[in-house]
Amino acid sequence: MAWTEPKYSRSRVDKAGRLLASDADKTGSVSPEEWNQALAVINNWRSSHGYPLYMMGKTLLRRARKVDEKALVAQRLKRLDSISLKLKRFEKMQLSRMQDIGGCRAILSNVNQVAQLAKIYVGGIKKNPRSRIELVGHHDYINNPKPDGYRSFHLIFKYWSESQQSRKYNGLRIEVQLRSRLQHAWATAVETVSTFTGQALKSDIGTDAWKRFFMLMGIAIARQERPYLVDGIPLTKVELREELVSLCESLQVMDVLMGYRETLQITKIGEWEKPYQKGQSLLVLNTDEKRIEVRTFAHDNAEGASKSYLHFEKKARDNPSLQVVLVSVDSLAALKSAYPNYYLDTTAFLRAVRKATRSN
Repeated sequence: MAWTEPKYSRSRVDKAGRLLASDADKTGSVSPEEWNQALAVINNWRSSHGYPLYMMGKTLLRRARKVDEKALVAQRLKRLDSISLKLKRFEKMQLSRMQDIGGCRAILSNVNQVAQLAKIYVGGIKKNPRSRIELVGHHDYINNPKPDGYRSFHLIFKYWSESQQSRKYNGLRIEVQLRSRLQHAWATAVETVSTFTGQALKSDIGTDAWKRFFMLMGIAIARQERPYLVDGIPLTKVELREELVSLCESLQVMDVLMGYRETLQITKIGEWEKPYQKGQSLLVLNTDEKRIEVRTFAHDNAEGASKSYLHFEKKARDNPSLQVVLVSVDSLAALKSAYPNYYLDTTAFLRAVRKATRSN
């Protein structure tokens, strides 16, 4: 496997990040050549996280399957628009120190299994502090959820190796997310609504009604999963249900979310022959046309996947109806479960909504 290696200094990476966050291509403050060079620097930096991400993903899959044999593990390289939005939100942040350029996620059957896996990770590092990776931080958003209702367990690792071949990736940071299936359904429903309404709900940008709805659904899901740990909420079960019912009616939640999926067309363009060989998948969603292209790249064509990713992201800069992400999963069938928002599938989330709004 030919992995991408970092080619540019961190100061040059940070400079390119500042250009991206400034939307210099839209303001005309840089030439097309300078802009394309900045994107090339960012793409190289992002793609360089591929090897440590791959190594972290292997460990995550092994550990997750010990806890839950049905666990789903996925990897992704952060999208340009997400990088730009994060740099804008946190003005002092430098691209070279962003913690989630490479991210892998385990989705487990229930929240108790998430807690078990988190304990394995944190405990494992304490027992073996000289391992190839360094745990530099973790955030328990399950017992301490974000104000918007987001719940998950995050771990931030810094890659480290003494091997001559792998040393070039030392210091690159990878984020590991641990979620239950219901927490994943909530998070991907937020993404789906954000995509079609032009809001950035993950970044607390959007209408108060939608933000309130998802915050309350975060509480409802937490109560469905671990009611004995959800306290300090100034809403009774009846009050929560009544407000959710009201918001579902005013926002037409059920009709809106079910309607997104209708008439979705799926096109598959790939390099793999059956049986499935693990590689990368580029998901290109066109929300105007209700069409998704699944472009698959063989395991030994990371460079081709990276170039295609950047190509479609450049198109998305001028076309807000395009959503693009480069991911890796264990099977093509797992793509839909790992990234249901790209398939406009909110089935699991709607089941949770129906349960939360039932009167009995």
